[in-house]
Amino acid sequence: MDGEVNAEQARRILDMLTAGGAMDDINTALALRLMPLALELDDAELAERLLHHAQTNATDDLERGWADFEGFKHAGSSVDVFAELGARAELFEGGTALAAAVSHHVALMHLSKEEYEEAQTFAARSLRLREKINDLAGISYGLAVLETCSKKLNDHDNALVHGTRRIELAMQMKDEEAQIEAMADLAHSQATIGNFAAAKDLYEQSLNLSVELEDLSGQLVARWGLADIAEINEDYETAMLQLSDCLHSFLHVGLPTPIAVRQRIEDLADYNTTNTRQNPEK
Repeated sequence: MDGEVNAEQARRILDMLTAGGAMDDINTALALRLMPLALELDDAELAERLLHHAQTNATDDLERGWADFEGFKHAGSSVDVFAELGARAELFEGGTALAAAVSHHVALMHLSKEEYEEAQTFAARSLRLREKINDLAGISYGLAVLETCSKKLNDHDNALVHGTRRIELAMQMKDEEAQIEAMADLAHSQATIGNFAAAKDLYEQSLNLSVELEDLSGQLVARWGLADIAEINEDYETAMLQLSDCLHSFLHVGLPTPIAVRQRIEDLADYNTTNTRQNPEK
């Protein structure tokens, strides 16, 4: 759920739409939209009913394709099963969005298995399909996968191209959360090839936007990256400051600081103490 309704309200909505014979009036598209909500509420039995209803009430190939897609995901089907569905979907009238979604899912499956070239192939296919229908959000997701694949394959030039396009697209969509993530990812790509000034600038832009939006995860990623760059430059004071600010951001809202942050602060403090003892003139 995206914060618009709480669990109790979501439960009431589901009950209103599905209790008794109410589900008979639900079409395939609505059933598929309600299915993730049922799963979030840990109602696996209702999710199964919604999926079955969607499959049995599909009125054409496209609706059956979307229902099959959700069914395959629910069943944990193989890559080949999804790939076959994606190929068939391209032949359906109006099936471009479905084919793109399936290809993107196949790309993620390959990515999870560290099969980066295969993931790249399907992500590129999904991207081309989404460009046909001007699905900006989908294009952004595809670029993120392609950027990751390029990094894993040490194709840094293309990683920079995909990352830059992600930022431009996020700005076009006025999606500030997407900007935060895209800037941090591109910063990492720049740092990987030694462009530390560019990486620092991107991390700082991501951090400023994260602070403005009170996005703790964005702040964590950006401050962690800035601490990395500071340590590379042997500026341990700045690294400690970034990590300490990160810790205080979590404490300020009453959330536990990630263990990795606390551990890194301790390690950095120990290193500084040891280094000072060995080099007292510094």
